[in-house]
Amino acid sequence: MISASQGRLQDRRPLSIIDIGSNSIRLVIYEGLARSPTLLFNEKMLAGLGRGIVSTGKLDPEAVTRSMEEFRRFRALSDQAGAERIYVLATAAAREAVNGPDFIHRAEDVLKTEIQVLSGREEAHYSALGVISGFHPANGIAGDLGGGSLELIDIDGETIGDGITLPLGGLRLQDMAKNSLTQAAKITREQLARAKLLKAGQGRAFYTVGGTWRNLARLHMEMTNYPLGVMHHYEIGIESAANFLRQVAKVEIDKIKGIEGISKNRRSLLPYGAIVLQEIMAAMQPSKIIVSALGVREGFLYSLLDEAEQKADPLISAAEELARLRSRSVDHAHELVEWTGKAFAAFGIDETRDEARYRHAACLLADIGWRAHPEYRGKQSLNIIAHASFIGVDHPGRAFLALVSLFRHEGVFNEAAPEIRGLATPRYLERARVLAALLRVVYLLTAAMPGVMPRLKWENRGNGVLALVLPAALADLYGERPAGRLAQLARVTNRRLVLAVEGGPSVSVK
Repeated sequence: MISASQGRLQDRRPLSIIDIGSNSIRLVIYEGLARSPTLLFNEKMLAGLGRGIVSTGKLDPEAVTRSMEEFRRFRALSDQAGAERIYVLATAAAREAVNGPDFIHRAEDVLKTEIQVLSGREEAHYSALGVISGFHPANGIAGDLGGGSLELIDIDGETIGDGITLPLGGLRLQDMAKNSLTQAAKITREQLARAKLLKAGQGRAFYTVGGTWRNLARLHMEMTNYPLGVMHHYEIGIESAANFLRQVAKVEIDKIKGIEGISKNRRSLLPYGAIVLQEIMAAMQPSKIIVSALGVREGFLYSLLDEAEQKADPLISAAEELARLRSRSVDHAHELVEWTGKAFAAFGIDETRDEARYRHAACLLADIGWRAHPEYRGKQSLNIIAHASFIGVDHPGRAFLALVSLFRHEGVFNEAAPEIRGLATPRYLERARVLAALLRVVYLLTAAMPGVMPRLKWENRGNGVLALVLPAALADLYGERPAGRLAQLARVTNRRLVLAVEGGPSVSVK
């Protein structure tokens, strides 16, 4: 067996999921089963199995032939990657077509494994688990729009409520409406009248799942010149969404800005996806639209985890993995988490639950750029973090994480990356500077090695003076450079600070 690169986690065993949808067939090979799964390989084929199913009742024969050829490739790729398990999931088209059972039998022969044909209820359940796994926490209605069906389900934290499956997938709706967008809107409205659960979503978020809606979100990013091309947890305001969806549903799709980035096979379904989302918004009246990059596949993976793993924070899990893979010392990163928490308490800085989580993650990520040239560590770290495949974090939080590393390497008053700074709230921006200033002080005392931080203490010296105290045994670490960095921290926090040695001298830095 070929040994894994040191760029991979050594305790992971690859596994594959093949997702047979009504429009696309996708192979995803994961590094291993984890709370925040990492992709080793990802390939999609737009087969169009469900095209014409309304009129014929059968899977498209040409698509069936093409799919069998792709299944051979998917099996070979899974074997090549050393996948220990292959899970194959089939959804609406395969379960509803007259020739679905024959297709599944043939596919099982090619793939050499059993295929799970999901019922509408199972599909909705796994889609809900995907959303639950990707947000911290989710609260609203999730909608998974595939080629053959639409699953709607209520989610509140880890609780899955009412759900329904409707025949409103893009391919099916196009077929039922006979390519008429007006008729498509009428059919959608009639079908959504059955989804009583939408009323319970009023004033809550609507989470979009599925390739058609992700591509619509990508177009919205292009039209609004959004600065961060990360799909997961991309939020769209209701007014902006309404105006955008009207354009997509009425304007010639090939004239919309950014359409060249969408495959031609996907483009024809975008107006139908826009219509379904328009009608959902009208029936539900959500507070906002939030894009989920996670759906049935990720929900299925999440279901394989034990209860303790499911309850783990996905952002912290992913940051921990990067610390293991890229930092000089993961133990030092853990010490940073505890030490900065005590420093925030000493400075009287309060934290919300998410702010504490984000500080935790930022500390784990603080040293991932150390191998880069010093002049580029800040920008490189910012780009890695801003665009990482993190879940459990919104875009302002993602900006906070990236800015902490930028400021830690390039100075707390650095004005680079204005587009990322623009995503952060004023409170996040201020706290990113404070946390980075703390990191800039402590790294000069630890040289990124563990064992020093637990011995550094903050002491209140009275008259508003706060001292960072080194133990006598570490007196040799005392110097001008740490004192200079402490002066920066004093400016950022507007506090009187001193650097002191236990039983020895101290230097006032403000």
